[in-house]
Amino acid sequence: MLKRKKDKFSVLLTEIAKNLDETAEYFVSYKVTNQTTLKEFSDTLKEYETKGDNHVHTMIKELNKAFITPIEREDILQLTNSLDDVLDGIEHFSATLEIYSITSSDEHIDKFSHYIRECAKEILITIDLLAENRLKDIHPHTIKIKEIEHNCDNLHRKSLKNLFGKETDPIKVIQYKEIYETLEEIADSCQSVANNLETIIMKNA
Repeated sequence: MLKRKKDKFSVLLTEIAKNLDETAEYFVSYKVTNQTTLKEFSDTLKEYETKGDNHVHTMIKELNKAFITPIEREDILQLTNSLDDVLDGIEHFSATLEIYSITSSDEHIDKFSHYIRECAKEILITIDLLAENRLKDIHPHTIKIKEIEHNCDNLHRKSLKNLFGKETDPIKVIQYKEIYETLEEIADSCQSVANNLETIIMKNA
């Protein structure tokens, strides 16, 4: 049996999700050790973010041109924007590190990074399933994303408790509080992707 050809919107969503997956892999694997590597880290993530923005602009243009869409255009747009929010959050994290000249990680940042990487993997799976119209198979993966986000909530509280309990430099408290909050917001954006996918399932299953 011939495989159904993907529509242009599924192709674009897949490209956005693949770019996010590649971004998250770079994000978790690249090690910042000094100002030079920090700049390279920040510049590379900015390139990924710009690529993502280009995909979003293409999606909006195609939605505006289309007479009919495979699912409601508002749902496609919301899903696209929520995917882009994850990418924007990762880029914002790297920009924050560069602004504060922070060239070392800690156990909390490493755990956040791992969770965000796992979310990106799950998101790519869900978008592939959506492109194949396998809506019923998406739900276990949205549940997994929400579980990871819950873990990030707990990690956020733990990281702040540790920061306020052990750090004596008020400048570092301000800096790391913002860093932890940025990472937690990335996880929140991943949950928004899951929520948008569940809305699509509910409307189209």
